[in-house]
Amino acid sequence: MAKVLVVDDEPNIVLSLEFLMQQAGFEVETAEDGEGALAKVEQYAPDLILLDISLPDISGFDVLEQLRQDDRHSRLPIIMLTAHGREVEREKGLALGADDYVTKPFSTQALVEKVKALLAEDAR
Repeated sequence: MAKVLVVDDEPNIVLSLEFLMQQAGFEVETAEDGEGALAKVEQYAPDLILLDISLPDISGFDVLEQLRQDDRHSRLPIIMLTAHGREVEREKGLALGADDYVTKPFSTQALVEKVKALLAEDAR
């Protein structure tokens, strides 16, 4: 069973994403901030991360950058989540190495499909 790490500081988003990913057949772990996310990556070794940009301590961009600089996690699939649909943020996330980008509110079905597609790519 693939493992998904959900990183968001909004409890309602975390709960809905956790439920959604479990219903789609994934094992789920959660973190509510950037430091927690980095620690969970080490402890939990997720197969994919759903990473919010706006976190209370270090930003999702910083988490993404740190993971991409670490050879062990440089190819870990990461989907950025944001409440801001600004093109500049999307471009920054993709430039830093995000695999995909989803704006809140998002289609649950589309998000599950993106996660499955990235995990299938990663398995090849």
